[in-house]
Amino acid sequence: MGRPEPLDRAASSPAPLRQSLGRRLVLATLGFCLLFTVLAVGVRSWFAWGNAQYAMESELTLIDQVFRNTLSKAIWEMDSEALTDQLDSVSRAAPVGRVELQLPRTGREPEILTRSSGQNLATQRAPTLSRTLIYEPYPGAREVVGRLILEGSESLLWERLYHQLIDIVVTQLIQSLLLAGLIMWMFNQTVTVHVRVIARHLAQLSPASLGKRLRLERSARRQDELSLLEAGINKLQAKLSTYLERQRQDELDLAAHRDRLAELVQERTAELRAANARLEELSRSDPLTGLANRRQFDELKDVEFRRAQRLNQPLTVLMCDVDHFKRYNDTHGHAAGDRCLKVVAETLTSTFGRAGELVARLGGEEFVVLLPGSDQDSAMRAAEHVQQRLAERALSHGDSPVAPHVTLSIGLAAFDAETMDRFDLLLHRADEALYRAKAQGRNRVAD
Repeated sequence: MGRPEPLDRAASSPAPLRQSLGRRLVLATLGFCLLFTVLAVGVRSWFAWGNAQYAMESELTLIDQVFRNTLSKAIWEMDSEALTDQLDSVSRAAPVGRVELQLPRTGREPEILTRSSGQNLATQRAPTLSRTLIYEPYPGAREVVGRLILEGSESLLWERLYHQLIDIVVTQLIQSLLLAGLIMWMFNQTVTVHVRVIARHLAQLSPASLGKRLRLERSARRQDELSLLEAGINKLQAKLSTYLERQRQDELDLAAHRDRLAELVQERTAELRAANARLEELSRSDPLTGLANRRQFDELKDVEFRRAQRLNQPLTVLMCDVDHFKRYNDTHGHAAGDRCLKVVAETLTSTFGRAGELVARLGGEEFVVLLPGSDQDSAMRAAEHVQQRLAERALSHGDSPVAPHVTLSIGLAAFDAETMDRFDLLLHRADEALYRAKAQGRNRVAD
């Protein structure tokens, strides 16, 4: 490599000034303002679109609240005239572009009634609201009578956005022009002159003149970025040699620290993997009883359900609930309540221990048992056996109106391929059976 030229030789032939900094600032500022305007308009338009969608969604929600009960009543009473009038009223609302009413029919596809405003665009970007219609023929009874789908009017949405967009563009252009003018004026007044002084000082710099300090003709009271630059250049000139030596030493230290850091990273990575494995194990089990928790149950239930569908095998679910557990806690204390849950869990796991059978705690005093390969009769016998074994444990329940010991109410449901296409229906059937067991006096099995 050739020897570098001294600084004073390089400074003797400075590059000619091809373009004024002020002119470049003007062009850069105008370009920045244009880009800023485009981006700001885009961002504000996006937020305006979101706000318009949110407003329309709120309007659809209000329309749903207004017409939900009357539609449900008309469907339940099979009043075609009232139902038609209600649908027409909903479709005439300004925010509504299309109305769809789905009426379930036993064993057949649902009946669909639609109304459209005629002004909605083909590309549906407007919000859509879907609500299940429920009617209460008498207190305590809730019947699903249909589903109402409200699609917003996209033409109205675009019309609202257009008016907001005009205001956004105009205000943003004015702000950008004012910002550009202010930036250019401030830069010319406070920066350009002093930058030229700094440039001349650096151009005249040489090894012999490193001790010559840079001085800007400015008020001493001004302490800003130019003051920091002035002080930085002076410190750089005074400590350049020391800095380069320190830099070489820092590079050596950095290499050593990098090697040590790699070792620490490997150690921490191994610890993190072990902790993650432990955390994964804990996240899948109930900390009190040691049973599977809701997460593990949710992972396995659909697998067993699909296997039962595919192989046409029986699948049974038991929903178990400790009778009057709140009274047990109130009478015997929460510590005894925890022990009670552990005893129930032990009774369940000792009964259902075959491969594939899963006992899980859903929460509180509620347990669920998944029995793949078991039909309704065998599951019924197993459920009764659980109740018998729990009675043999004779865990005292001083405030139970059912029995002097802790008892279980169990709801049983078996998979039916003709009526069940997802596991939630099977679980819902078991939950309904549990409700019947409680209604019939508790401490029994209902299917």
